[in-house]
Amino acid sequence: MNEHYIKEEIFNILRILSSDNNLTQRDLSAHLGFSLGKTNYLLKELTKKGLLKIKNFTTKDNKLKKVKYLLTKKGLEGKINLTYHFLKEKEAEYRRLKKEWERLGGVHPVK
Repeated sequence: MNEHYIKEEIFNILRILSSDNNLTQRDLSAHLGFSLGKTNYLLKELTKKGLLKIKNFTTKDNKLKKVKYLLTKKGLEGKINLTYHFLKEKEAEYRRLKKEWERLGGVHPVK
């Protein structure tokens, strides 16, 4: 798999979990459009790399175990770094598309 897509997937996981850490793996999988197995794998890998911490808790005895996915300091730094690179790539893509549009004789976009 292309490294760009992997970084974008990680960025999206960190972005979503930083705004709502109460999501289940199933919820996160639906938000991302990934299979549940892929989501599980990525969460485990991000935990191994120290970007996420998984906190287990239950509300009552014999209840289904609940988990929260928390960004670690390293995870927050990673999110910031990936955000920077993601925005730089999107800016470069915009510039390429703008040049292509102009080359094809398109109307210059409003500034």
